[in-house]
Amino acid sequence: MDLDLHNKTALVTGSWRGTGSAIAGVLAAEGAHVLVHGFEAGQPDAVVESIVAAGGRATGVVADITSDAGAQDLGESAGTVDVLINNFGTPGGSSWTNPSSEIWAAEWNNNVLTGVRVAGLCTPAMRDRGWGRVIFLGTVGARMPGARNPGYYAAKAGMHALVRTLAVDLRGSGVTANLVSPGMIATPEIRELLTRRYQRQHPDAAPETPWDDVASWALDTTMPNLNARFADPEDIARVVAFVAGGPAWHINGADIAVDGGAVDARG
Repeated sequence: MDLDLHNKTALVTGSWRGTGSAIAGVLAAEGAHVLVHGFEAGQPDAVVESIVAAGGRATGVVADITSDAGAQDLGESAGTVDVLINNFGTPGGSSWTNPSSEIWAAEWNNNVLTGVRVAGLCTPAMRDRGWGRVIFLGTVGARMPGARNPGYYAAKAGMHALVRTLAVDLRGSGVTANLVSPGMIATPEIRELLTRRYQRQHPDAAPETPWDDVASWALDTTMPNLNARFADPEDIARVVAFVAGGPAWHINGADIAVDGGAVDARG
């Protein structure tokens, strides 16, 4: 299927690593010119080099989007953007036992306001051109949060309403706004985290525990889904690329779960 991205420029925030880098790679493979975003000089370089080596087009952009001034810098560096993927977001360590308003505010800023800032800069020109895509990355964990990082999950839960208001605001403009909510993703960081947990629970395990063993244990004990496997970053990236493409023009204001049925597996 042709996603009609060959003449489009796509900005992926937080794409110097993890799922964001996979989204950047898939969009580039579909023909988009991808702007790989990092917060510090040099962060986007490895992803840009990988995309170019594979025959794609990519440019690194650097800005701290946790502030209005930094987002403005990104808007000026990025120029014309047809597809905006608001991928950046991170837990900040909020807790009910230590309900610091500063930590909760930082989680809201990092996970919601960063995307609001960049969308506010990119959508006026999209509206003028009559075509555009804005996609926020959420998490299915917002539907079944635990006690850890409540501010993070509260911020992510608010994204569904946020995206719907943006879609309504962009009514009839040719610009769509959607939310993609993954389940657990087997990024290098998650693989390392789960491997450490596995080895604490299994002191006799080999130092180089195979990922399949770790994944099977995690799926059985704490993180089940109906497919009985974890998604790789590229699995999420392919869904994001479809929603970003021309054929997805009639998907608007949606929250698309890409979680292998994790919510139902908890029942």
